[in-house]
Amino acid sequence: MNFRRGDDVIRCSFCGRTAHEVASMVAGPDVYICDRCVRDASAIIRGGGGVIPEPERWTGGAERRRSPTRLRPRLTPADLKGSLDAFVIGQDAAKRALAVAVYSHYKRIDEPEFMPDFEDVELEKSNVLLLGPTGTGKTLLARTLARTLDVPFSIADATALTEAGYVGDDVESILAHLLQSADFNLERAERGIVYIDEIDKIARRGDNPSITRDVSGEGVQQALLKILEGTVAGVPPKGGRKHPEQNLVHVDTRNILFVLGGAFEGLGDIIARRLARSPLGFQDPKGRDAQRAIDPKDPAIFAFAEPDDLVRYGIIPELVGRMPVVTALGALTAPTLRRILTEPRNALVRQYQKLLAMDGVALHFDDDALDAIVERALGLKTGARGLRAVMERTMQDLMYHAADAPGVVRITRETVLDGAAPLREGLRAAG
Repeated sequence: MNFRRGDDVIRCSFCGRTAHEVASMVAGPDVYICDRCVRDASAIIRGGGGVIPEPERWTGGAERRRSPTRLRPRLTPADLKGSLDAFVIGQDAAKRALAVAVYSHYKRIDEPEFMPDFEDVELEKSNVLLLGPTGTGKTLLARTLARTLDVPFSIADATALTEAGYVGDDVESILAHLLQSADFNLERAERGIVYIDEIDKIARRGDNPSITRDVSGEGVQQALLKILEGTVAGVPPKGGRKHPEQNLVHVDTRNILFVLGGAFEGLGDIIARRLARSPLGFQDPKGRDAQRAIDPKDPAIFAFAEPDDLVRYGIIPELVGRMPVVTALGALTAPTLRRILTEPRNALVRQYQKLLAMDGVALHFDDDALDAIVERALGLKTGARGLRAVMERTMQDLMYHAADAPGVVRITRETVLDGAAPLREGLRAAG
C-alpha cells in the first residue's frame, strides 16, 4: 500500500511516516521505505523471520525498545541517595544535592496536565555543576543516577569541543552520543542525562572578555547555552561535523538533564581571596578567622563557591546562570579510600576476587595489605583512581600465574609495598 499523499508529502509505504519524521528515505518506483523500517526488517531477517506486529510496525520498533519513561513510582530523593550510597562512598552533600535536583527535574517532566492553582506556573530546568578534584566520584555519581532511573546516559569531554566551523566536535555531538546510547529512540533520548566532563578546561583566558576568537573556550561556552537551556537541535545521527547534505535528527533538549563537572584548579585561590577580604560593617571575628584559616588547596573550600567566583575563573555569566545547582565534592581521606576498596557493590576487591575466581583462585586481602594500598594511593594524589593503579601493580604477577596455579591466595602488606610473593595454598606457588 502506498502512503504517498500529494506531490509534496512523501511517506514510507510500510509505516506511514513522512520524510520529515525520519533520518532518511529510500525511494523506488512509487514506493518509499524509511531507515527505521529498513532497520526493523534487517532485525527480523537476522532473528529468523516473522512479521512485525502492527503496533511496533507503526512505531519503527520503538515500543519494543522503550523502557518506562516516567520516574519510577515512589522514588524519593532519599531513595535516590540510597542508590548512590550503594556505589559511591562519602560525598553525602553532593549526593543529597544531586538527588533533589534529579527528583525535581523528572517531577517537572511528569507534572500533572491540569493543576488549576498553578496553571500559569512553568517549571524551569535546573542543571547541575559538580566541583571537585579528579577521582572524587563526579562521573560515577552521574552514571549511577542514570542507571537507577533507567534513562539513557552519555559522557562528553568538553576539551574535544570547538566552535562551529573549526576543527573538533560541534556541541551537538554531545546529543549524538546520547541518541546512540538510547538506541536511537528519540523519546527516551529526550529524557536522558548528559555528563559533560572537564568543563573547567573551556574557561576563557583572563578575567575580561576575550578580544580574540577563543574557539575552544569562550566560543564553546556560548554554543552550550542553548542546549543547556532547552532548544531543538539538529543532530548528525553518527556524530561528527554537520554538512548541508546530511540528514539531521531534531532533538528537543528541554527535558534533558545536564550535569557538568570539573576539577577547577585555581578556583580555591579565587574563593580564598574573596573570603579574606574585610567586609564593611560588623562581623564575628571568630567566623572571619575560621574563613581565613581555610587552605586554598583544600577541596573543602569549594563549598564556599559563589557564581561570581566562577565568573572570575572564566565561566561566562550566561553559562553560570544555566547551572543553578552547584555542589562540591571533597577530597577522599584515607578512611574513605579504605571503604571504597571493600564496601560498594562494585568494590575493587570484589572485582579482583571475581576475576581470579574464574581461574579457580580464592583471593583474600589482609587488613594491613588494604591499609598499604590506601597509603600508596594517597601518594599518587589521583583520588579513587589511584586505588586501581596500585591494585593493578600489586596483582599483575598473581594474575599472570593464576590460570596455572589455582588455590587460595592471600595478599599481605609486603606484597603491596615490597613486591613479595603472596601467600598461597594451592597446587604450586607463583614463580
